[in-house]
Amino acid sequence: MVRTGIYRPRLPWFCNRLRSVFCPARVSPRVLLIYGVIFLSATALLGVKMHVKSYFAVALSGLPVLATATSASSNSNVTAEDAAHFKEYTISAGNINATFIPYGARLTSLLVPDRDGNVQDVVVGYDDPLQYLTDTETVHTYFGAVVGRYANRIKNGTFNVRGQTYHIPENEHDGEDTLHGGFIGYDQRNWTVTSYTDSHITFTLLDEAFQGFPGDVITHAIYSVDNEVTPENPKGLPQLTTKLVSLALTERTPIMLANHIYWNLNAFKESTILNDTYLEMPWSPRYVAVDGIEVPNGTILEVFDTYNGALDFTSSKLVGQDIFETEGLCGTGCTGYDTCWMVDRPPSYSAPDSMIPSLRMSSNTTGIALEVTTNQNALQIYTCNELDGTIPVRASQLERNEAEGDNATSTINQFGCLVIETEGWIDAINYPEWGQQTTQFYDPFGPPAINWATYRFDTIS
Repeated sequence: MVRTGIYRPRLPWFCNRLRSVFCPARVSPRVLLIYGVIFLSATALLGVKMHVKSYFAVALSGLPVLATATSASSNSNVTAEDAAHFKEYTISAGNINATFIPYGARLTSLLVPDRDGNVQDVVVGYDDPLQYLTDTETVHTYFGAVVGRYANRIKNGTFNVRGQTYHIPENEHDGEDTLHGGFIGYDQRNWTVTSYTDSHITFTLLDEAFQGFPGDVITHAIYSVDNEVTPENPKGLPQLTTKLVSLALTERTPIMLANHIYWNLNAFKESTILNDTYLEMPWSPRYVAVDGIEVPNGTILEVFDTYNGALDFTSSKLVGQDIFETEGLCGTGCTGYDTCWMVDRPPSYSAPDSMIPSLRMSSNTTGIALEVTTNQNALQIYTCNELDGTIPVRASQLERNEAEGDNATSTINQFGCLVIETEGWIDAINYPEWGQQTTQFYDPFGPPAINWATYRFDTIS
């Protein structure tokens, strides 16, 4: 959907009472600094005495005045004010560097070393930040963005909250379902940078009942990079940590956010990932079955019993080993993976929100290996089935490949990348019998929704 102007939200209710103190006409860097110091000081003191969930709830409720809810203009009508939403912010720690823009709280680049020590960009995107707006107006890939308020698909755009039926815009399949929050999801919103250091950045968004979802929600998208030696990271490997922390402010509402990052660990030195990239999801023997337009049909199936075992990644195998056995898996006439696998926790990770190493992936071409650890109950994997070679590989990565003498691909082809979404069971808000609603509905009196993941990098020989 093409936007031709900027949506200006109404001010929060308390601004009229405390406008001169907390909502000045012009938010200068000095004012932001004052807000930040007050926020960090207050939450640090509170955190000493409070349980982590209560601490997050209080911390989140303190920043609504800093959150913006605008969406970007058309790329042909970008103003100087709009351009700030496409400013690049880079964080780094040792041999890992990540770049973001506020538009969609989006990861645009992630540089890590390969087995030879050469730096490679392992996420898919554009060198020109404004190209993400063009993407939204055309192919709408969601490259690198936060998606929400509810990630993935909602059947008929309909759900029920305490006996009341809500109907939100169906933006996919000619009005059959809602995808990633509706016509203007979190990926198209201009988030506010509320904290930024050399190795950390936080974006904040105030969602004032966007797209007809009930109530207001405030979200922090928190990113950090590090290579410190810790009990969880004994080798001090480079890693990216993402935390999506959302608090329902006014009403009970569904919340399920996800990072929509496209990965290519061979750095486009191969035309696809099918024959060089291995994938393993050791705790995922089940998946959500879908209908012909990829909407869940209420059935949970075993990976061993369907599609000749093509969905069985409980032990490592090439992404392409069985992919051509999947005709119809990702919708009518579609071949490939676009599937939600459950994460069935073993006893050692029995706590429902504990961090569990859920996925491993590696490229024989570059030797880059990735391990994903998350507190989420499911993984959505998409193998770029609909990309067709019309989007070019970013010029900066092409230059690296040429400098290394690689006969690399110049376009992003079908099966040329892989999306990993750490999230809950998709459309579980419409299937109470699945027992997942306590992790997908939130209210002002309860804990926040927290999607926490680490992406740790190593190399293989």
